Amino acid sequence: MNYDAAVKYLLSLGRELAAPTQAAAAKFDLENSHVLAERLGRPDRAYPTAHVAGTNGKGSTAAFLESILRCAGFRTGLNTSPHLAKINERIRVSGDEISDEAFAAVLRRIQELIEELLAKGKLRAHPTYFECVTAMAMEHFAQEHVDFGVFEVGLGGRLDATNILQPAITIITRVDFDHENFLGHSLREIAGEKAGILKPYVQAIIAEQREEAREVILSRAKEVKAPVIEVPSAYRSEDAPPVVAGCARSIVHEAATGWSCEVAPRLPGRFQLQNALNAVAAARVLAARGYRISDEAIERGIADAEWPGRLEKLQSQPEVYLDGAHNPSAAQELALFWRENFAGRKLWLVYGALRDKAVDEIAGVLFPFAHEVILTEPRTSRAISARQLEEITAHYASGVRVIADAEQAVEYAIGKAAAEDAVFITGSLYLVGQIRHWWKNRISNLV
Repeated sequence: MNYDAAVKYLLSLGRELAAPTQAAAAKFDLENSHVLAERLGRPDRAYPTAHVAGTNGKGSTAAFLESILRCAGFRTGLNTSPHLAKINERIRVSGDEISDEAFAAVLRRIQELIEELLAKGKLRAHPTYFECVTAMAMEHFAQEHVDFGVFEVGLGGRLDATNILQPAITIITRVDFDHENFLGHSLREIAGEKAGILKPYVQAIIAEQREEAREVILSRAKEVKAPVIEVPSAYRSEDAPPVVAGCARSIVHEAATGWSCEVAPRLPGRFQLQNALNAVAAARVLAARGYRISDEAIERGIADAEWPGRLEKLQSQPEVYLDGAHNPSAAQELALFWRENFAGRKLWLVYGALRDKAVDEIAGVLFPFAHEVILTEPRTSRAISARQLEEITAHYASGVRVIADAEQAVEYAIGKAAAEDAVFITGSLYLVGQIRHWWKNRISNLV
């Protein structure tokens, strides 16, 4: 099995998420993951781990924590999802994506074991796309002898394939509405799924939450006797200095000890301060347990962390940004970023989304800021058509244009924007990944 065959094999297993109408019939439990991990020799137990769940900010939080650990000298594994351009992005060791050769080799081993387990009747069904990729990450990290693995939940938490972990620490970032067809239609239901990652006696870091989500999470923590650190009460932030290039900075103080550090992510957006602080809180717990994590490693890890596709700046004059704001909460954060950094400037918004997203609510938050909204479509069967988007959302915008081809939509926006304007491409991580991949070729052709 070479790399191309490996990717085709994974894609043959179906989409990561069933269509909403299939949700009730979809198989969601941890049996496959446990059986496969046992046959592999429990690679998920070969190194300590951090497990990160939440609606928004879990990927950034995982990236911040991994960066801190790497700056502290640990050989790290980072497993995240989804990917933007290439599936290898999901499995990283010390910041480097798994190679094509290693990807094919680890999947070949897992495929052989799956066939063996199916033949012996030890698996009731073939593991899903996500179950396979999660097992690949766990196995690859074990083969690479990582010192610490950081795993981001794919969907929810309680029944996510990553939830076979016995982590050293868990983190729950802010919980909000998303994937309601799978996780529930109330904040309490969604929070209950996220809180499913909490483990008996394992320290939990809990970000600022809406009260109904907080109650559910704390109740679950009490039930399993998981000690909790609530970040808003455990840490105090000084008034941030002026934002530089959209990147916020703050001095944070640990309430219990008086310890302090500077939090200065180079990722744009004030909300990244909260994500960084989640990672700082986790690093402080690990340091107290004997992990050698210096104050310098914490500050440098936050400053050095990278997380593509989230307010990622592609160029200046006009400024062009990619941002995967695919739910209402993320849209609110993007709108705040605009208010703080682009007041009085003309914004051109390229927007495309998936059918199962709250496009009406997101459009109501974002479209009034834009001089013109260019509606488009990410290249996936799950995309809502640009014409249908126009029917649903056009009344929120002062100007609308429909250009179904996403690359042409971006070229149009850049061509219309003046040097002092800004272009934002958002609405779906599929769209962000597609444009990010295209952009690299575009730059090469322009040089």
